[in-house]
Amino acid sequence: MKTTFLGLCLLFAGLQRSHAQAKLPNSATATFTKEEQEILDLSKTKWTWMSDKNVESLNGLFEENCVFVHMGGSWGKKQEIDTIKGGMIWYKKAEIYAASVNIFGNTAILLNDIDLVAMVGGHEAINPFMVTEVYIKEDGKWKMGSLTFSHLMRSLKLKNNNQPQQQH
Repeated sequence: MKTTFLGLCLLFAGLQRSHAQAKLPNSATATFTKEEQEILDLSKTKWTWMSDKNVESLNGLFEENCVFVHMGGSWGKKQEIDTIKGGMIWYKKAEIYAASVNIFGNTAILLNDIDLVAMVGGHEAINPFMVTEVYIKEDGKWKMGSLTFSHLMRSLKLKNNNQPQQQH
């Protein structure tokens, strides 16, 4: 019994410590290094390209073996480009509330707390997501290696007159 209790205490202490060390998005104004700001700016540009269905620019940004994880499945670069080009998903607007960047050598991991307005299969949906973007620096240029949408349990922050259905 004492061993179990001690184990649980150590587990909770470890979780608390690891959470305190993580660089997660928050609403507080943060200062970023030049390289972190470069990733943040690239991500914002990417959202614009997605909204504009600018598949030529996205094709240059996405690494050949890039992986995309959505609520409805996961796939590679070609299918993501085809999905955007064909209008199966139209990323109309990503309202970013907070962002953070962690850089490890030539790899950057960006977290965005967003509400995403998208047309999916002809229906508009707004969902709260934590979006994880992984970038790899090759020959001095950042390329996207992965983009993952994790649905958040928080309420939507974005106000929209149409009040579309939230996807689950």
